[in-house]
Amino acid sequence: MAARAPFVIADYEIKAGTRRTVEVPVAKLYTHTPLHIPVEVVHGRRAGPVLMVCGAIHGDEINGVEIVRRVLKNSALRHLRGTLVAVPIVNIFGFVQRTRYLPDRRDLNRCFPGTESGSLGGRIAYLLRTQIMENVSHIIDLHTGAIHRFNLPQIRAELKNPETIRMAEAFGAPIIINAGLREGSLRAYADSQDIPVITFEGGEALRFDEVVISSGVKGVIRVMRELEMIPAKKGPGAPKTPSETAANSQWVRTDIDGIMRPVARLGQRVRKGQKLAMVADPFGESENAVLSPCSGIVICVNNLPLVNEGEAIYHIARFDELGEAEAAMKHFRSSYESDLADDVVPVHPWDENQK
Repeated sequence: MAARAPFVIADYEIKAGTRRTVEVPVAKLYTHTPLHIPVEVVHGRRAGPVLMVCGAIHGDEINGVEIVRRVLKNSALRHLRGTLVAVPIVNIFGFVQRTRYLPDRRDLNRCFPGTESGSLGGRIAYLLRTQIMENVSHIIDLHTGAIHRFNLPQIRAELKNPETIRMAEAFGAPIIINAGLREGSLRAYADSQDIPVITFEGGEALRFDEVVISSGVKGVIRVMRELEMIPAKKGPGAPKTPSETAANSQWVRTDIDGIMRPVARLGQRVRKGQKLAMVADPFGESENAVLSPCSGIVICVNNLPLVNEGEAIYHIARFDELGEAEAAMKHFRSSYESDLADDVVPVHPWDENQK
């Protein structure tokens, strides 16, 4: 059997059966200190899909960085078929500064496909596209909620491509959101190139969350197994309760300024008109209830009690079969409690017994 050809990325060659860390030069600080995007390539001996797993395209979304690190330590990679391109930190500027954005306040996930001579965001998007994404066949993009917003572990994808659906269902998150594409996003660009792509959301910015990280690692390994990149017997099994798909979702915003006291929990089933939170002025003279505009499952909660009029505080996903979605959430809760039984189980916004 002829040896598999080397994998080429950013002018580096990685031989079949080897792995290598490539430092892709991206730009310099104003001190002329060079910055690089670190990329780990694991190039299997046998042909197969080329999967890119990337995190921190928003620099403060750090759960994805840890997910990529743990995936790279997984022993199943010794049997890899195809190629894994792991990019733990896409937005190196934002990561260093602990911020979502680039130095010019642009959102890198709105800069694709980018240009060679445009803004900093456009140049980084162009670099990522031409130097790293050029030869990939599938993508998993890892995200968290924004600062002070905790996202339920979920997959977001546009469910038109059968291969995208296959990846989303294999990941095993409790909820799949059929989410439209946003212009300028990595997901929109990949879709335009017919590259199946899913986005994993979980946790909040600048915080590690063990449940989210663990479910993210398991999800990536499950997708790799579904794509036959690793043997079927390696890695975690499929969840006993399959993911439930939401047709759409809706943000809930407060009508007044004040101090918010949440009532509904993350992952909770809510009815239309049900009380989600109370918002009061600091003296307690006025207090307004925030009511759910629809029935569904709470998939994001704002953890900061200080809110302004018009601020998004809850995100509700709608389902055709709400009872089945609730069952998927209950199974997810029980599975993470089982996984962490030997450790100190952290309190989460979806815990029923939190005080």
